[in-house]
Amino acid sequence: MQATAYTYASESRSGSVLLDDGTPVEFDAAAFDAGGLRLLRAGQRVRIETEGEGAARRITLVTLQTF
Repeated sequence: MQATAYTYASESRSGSVLLDDGTPVEFDAAAFDAGGLRLLRAGQRVRIETEGEGAARRITLVTLQTF
């Protein structure tokens, strides 16, 4: 699934993304670390993997979107 980076805190390696429908979803350090990234800037397109649905949805992987 694709999303747009919305917030990122380098101290905690956590933040949030906006899904293409505008829904914000937060990610934790484990999801960030799983993608092997070192930095994320607001506005970057990312690929995410999630598990769960609705309010229980959580991001398990954040990585840069490549074409």
